[in-house]
Amino acid sequence: MPLRQIEVVIPDSGKSSIEKLLEGDTIKHFWSESSAEHGESCLIKVLVDAAYTEQFLDKADQLFGNYEDFRLVMISVDATLPRIEEKESEVDADEEPKELKPWEEPLKGVRVSREELYSDISDGIKLTRIYMAMVILSTIVAALGILRDNTAVVIGAMVIAPLLAPNVGLALSTTLGDLKLGLKSLKTNLTGLGVALIISVILGVFLQVDESIYQIASRTEVHLSDIALALASGAAGVLAYTVGMSAAVIGVMVAVALLPPLVTAGILFGDMQWQLAFYAFLLLMTNVICVNLAAVTTFILQGIRPRTWYETKKAKQANKIALLLWISLLVILAIIIYYA
Repeated sequence: MPLRQIEVVIPDSGKSSIEKLLEGDTIKHFWSESSAEHGESCLIKVLVDAAYTEQFLDKADQLFGNYEDFRLVMISVDATLPRIEEKESEVDADEEPKELKPWEEPLKGVRVSREELYSDISDGIKLTRIYMAMVILSTIVAALGILRDNTAVVIGAMVIAPLLAPNVGLALSTTLGDLKLGLKSLKTNLTGLGVALIISVILGVFLQVDESIYQIASRTEVHLSDIALALASGAAGVLAYTVGMSAAVIGVMVAVALLPPLVTAGILFGDMQWQLAFYAFLLLMTNVICVNLAAVTTFILQGIRPRTWYETKKAKQANKIALLLWISLLVILAIIIYYA
């Protein structure tokens, strides 16, 4: 079981609640020291299973969140000595199962905590020069790979395409009911897709386009099976994200559904092949809808929810609206694909 070291700076006025913070069987080890930098503050360090971190963070925020000098930092633990052995609990057959408190319930699927996920995604949706440079470079690489009918080059473009975080951020904002995160993710996502489309159109104007090659022809024929592929890609990408896999690896799962059809549509638009460009763009829109629908559903099934009951209530309403919207759009596109 992966471990997290959580450091909590507790002001002097909150020391009476330390015992409440440390109660329960979810804490593997803890130690404390005084913090001279913060006057009479106390620094508590605990080792917690990764499956219980979200509950511990919520509990600490509930106990000390209103104090001015409260601060919590979480660090991944690579190793610890002596080794922490798992305790095997003996359960009496006649004994009723113990009712777990909220902070004693493990996370579903041993996923990363909500705060870890939020922090990773917040860093990935920043509209920086590096993000724009990666979008431009991945688009050029993908366009040249498609025009040369080179699958390996197209896969390389998917690896460097930074399209994962904005789409996952949009789904997470819906799940948490976080409007600020949603607007930021939407801005970054639309900017990246827009820049990639413009560059693809320009390349389509100046470069020779052969619509019969496999890399183009395969993305101008839209089938209902493409819906299943995009749903699987979105679900796999988000599921891998929630368990802490490398973003460089799981980004390919989402980029495979977005970047090639986007670049193909742009190239064909630039070459004024309007009908084929429409089909490629239709495939892109189908994939965008499926990825976001699968992402929101995966977050919900993983048990990711806001911290407070009030935020949870708002998030449930946002989830219903988002799922209804994505499903409605998907049905409309499925009808268009069927008759097209």
